[in-house]
Amino acid sequence: MPPRLSPTVRQQRLGIELRRMRERVGVTPKSLAATIGTDLPKISQMENGKSGISAERLRIWARTCECEDSPYLEALLAMTQDRRKYWWDGYRGRLPNAIIDIAEMEHHAASLSILNSTFIPGLLQTPEYAAAVFERLPPQYRQEAEVRKAFRIRRQQIFVDHPKPYSAFLHESALRMQFGGPDVLRDQLRSLLANSERPGVEIRVIPFSVPTYTGSGESLYLARGPVPELDTVQIDLSHGPTFVHNQVELASYRRIKEETAAIALGPDESRDFIRALLKDFA
Repeated sequence: MPPRLSPTVRQQRLGIELRRMRERVGVTPKSLAATIGTDLPKISQMENGKSGISAERLRIWARTCECEDSPYLEALLAMTQDRRKYWWDGYRGRLPNAIIDIAEMEHHAASLSILNSTFIPGLLQTPEYAAAVFERLPPQYRQEAEVRKAFRIRRQQIFVDHPKPYSAFLHESALRMQFGGPDVLRDQLRSLLANSERPGVEIRVIPFSVPTYTGSGESLYLARGPVPELDTVQIDLSHGPTFVHNQVELASYRRIKEETAAIALGPDESRDFIRALLKDFA
């Protein structure tokens, strides 16, 4: 098969892990190519996510690279065997690939945690709030606004089709930001309260009264993998979503999440806080 032109973040991640495994023990691409029965360009394509790898070759790869971590290897094997088409594939060519990759990340995660200080996270937005968020897009992206909104609302079906633990840490500033005006925000806050009652969903508030803390001003989305080595962090930047796989950086973001959880209001206190906030927009 010809190399993939635009591998997904998940496909790229498998390649990153293959390279990491090989480099950890100093096996050369040429040596590995001979061992698994392929050529040098194919090794490069596999490590860049541009070509898949069979389960048999992955086992040989792991054995050659002295990888004896069974849970980690089983997680990688599962990635090689998943070749299904998913609902988000229908958006390819209509939206930037990095946006589509967020849905893929959410689907395959064991759990999700998000920290936001400026707006309500996508999985918790009402359609009206989402539409108002996309109104701030640069002119060249505004023609995509309706498609982006539809995609964002479709992602929320994960709470029904593929539920998993989900925690959102929201700074008070995000709860007060009036995308769409007070009526839209009022409905959004009510929706937050309703979502906070879903099984496995935890919404926690960081009020203005909390002093400066590690991660203040951060906007990060932590997707736990089947093993810690396969965790992913997605960050919103001005040019679009960015995905972090570096183990040192992942450890830093996990620490930010843990420290944020330690200072945020509890779930019940957060619901009371949102109810009180609603009175400001009555």
